[in-house]
Amino acid sequence: MLKSTLVAGLCAAASAYGARVKIGHTTVNGLDIPTLEQEFFGGIPYAVPPLGELRFRPPVLKTTLDGDTFNATAFGPSCLQAARNLPAYNVDPAFLSEDCLFVNILRPAGLSTESRLPVMLWVYGGGFDSGSSTIFNASAIVLESVLRGTPVIFASLNYRLGPLGFPQGQEAGASGALNLGIKDELAAIEWMHTNVGSFGGDKDKITVFGESAGAVMTSILFLNSPIDKFARAAIFESGSQATSALFLADRNEADWQNFVAGVGSCASLANSSSTFGCLREASTADLLTGFVASLNETTALFPWQPLIDGPGGLIPELPSVLFEKGEFAKMPFIAGTNLDEGTLFLGTSLFANTTGSVVAETEVFEGLVEEFTPSFSSASALASGVNELLTLYPDIPALGSPYGTGNETFGLAPEYKQASAIVGDISFMALRRAWMGAVASKGVPTFGYLFTEPQPQNASDLGVFHSSEVTFVFGAPPNNATSALAISQAMIHYWVSFADSLTPNDGLGVPRPTWEQWTPKNQAVMQLNGANLTMIPDTFRIEQTDFINSNAKLWNH
Repeated sequence: MLKSTLVAGLCAAASAYGARVKIGHTTVNGLDIPTLEQEFFGGIPYAVPPLGELRFRPPVLKTTLDGDTFNATAFGPSCLQAARNLPAYNVDPAFLSEDCLFVNILRPAGLSTESRLPVMLWVYGGGFDSGSSTIFNASAIVLESVLRGTPVIFASLNYRLGPLGFPQGQEAGASGALNLGIKDELAAIEWMHTNVGSFGGDKDKITVFGESAGAVMTSILFLNSPIDKFARAAIFESGSQATSALFLADRNEADWQNFVAGVGSCASLANSSSTFGCLREASTADLLTGFVASLNETTALFPWQPLIDGPGGLIPELPSVLFEKGEFAKMPFIAGTNLDEGTLFLGTSLFANTTGSVVAETEVFEGLVEEFTPSFSSASALASGVNELLTLYPDIPALGSPYGTGNETFGLAPEYKQASAIVGDISFMALRRAWMGAVASKGVPTFGYLFTEPQPQNASDLGVFHSSEVTFVFGAPPNNATSALAISQAMIHYWVSFADSLTPNDGLGVPRPTWEQWTPKNQAVMQLNGANLTMIPDTFRIEQTDFINSNAKLWNH
């Protein structure tokens, strides 16, 4: 991830109030960045602050600003969150607030309202409980877009996290308080559609792109929301609708109770079904204490997650059912995964005993059953399905993930590579194929990728792990190897080309292979690798992912 921010880093030499736009009657003052010929506008609210009575409620869109002037020279605060064991997603705890629903815009200098540039709107990841738009520095994307002759505007947004953005449990379900963070994203997209023309953008050329949770959330908006009224395309990096397996509201009731129990003034109500009233009166500090307590108590890696919210909701039923019905937005997209998506989600402690092979495989079985319980199929069917998975993904290190590492087990039990392969495919690869197949069958242009660029700076047992591609998209690969720099530049040009023309193949910018469209008759993806950038058949482990997708209800897909 990119730890520098525009304000603290690249804007160190910027002059204040060199960039101005008008939203309604309000003059918005931004930062001029003369060394890059760019302008930055940050911390612009897109919704009424979700405080007090607006806690645990959908966002209230706010498309105008108060006052004659607005200072947009810095990012606004990040949404309330607790530090996780994912340091790349962590933000400065002193820069947190519930009043965090802001958008940011970085644009080439000298635009007018007549410029009408395409817009790339970024949605960060972080497991639905961490992350911030402040982490991402998009100056390289904007710079390359100008140099290649297809300038774009980059925008980003914050959305509520954890129990504030993704309430769990029966009360949340009954109160219509599910998936609030995704509704925040939709509100920000609508704000952008309404106002980006003031910044020189084209409201009819908005491409939403995101990674991990950001990709999951955006793909969910394709199911049952008006996203196609406000955006025209998307890019999904390592995330589909059910990457975090989907359940009904009561599944994570215990996590909600742990959160409330940690909020001192409301702890006595933790086991009741009437917590919202008290929580709306609690202090932000107490809410954060409860947030931290819930993470300390949970057994789930990501306890705060999207949930099925029924008829009229964003997720009315399982995505696989909606795919069969053809009920989803018909918008072009790029979707891809990294080579070793599963490794980052497995703690190595379970596999540290290299002599406990039988015990370890038993625990892999039990862990998978627990992950997908309750299933939308019977318990016996789920157990049978998991057994079949263990057959399709045999305990043979050379076949496991990280791929291409032969019989190396990194001092761990070999089941580590078996489990990593299963998690990567069941949560990412299979879902990407199902999603692309559903959309391509309707004649909608889709483009797939597999990111395989080596990551020598990280532990070898991680391989090309989840989130590895993000720094490359933002033009800051973690090492200066020729291969890394080459694929970073190619990715930027593919992404910008798609945002500008709905194809990654506009023929402009750095030379790069033609990225063939994924179709039912041409199932192929681009291998994103600086030493071997090429199209490859999308058939690797096809028997395994076909089994996963043909039994979608087992895995709550």
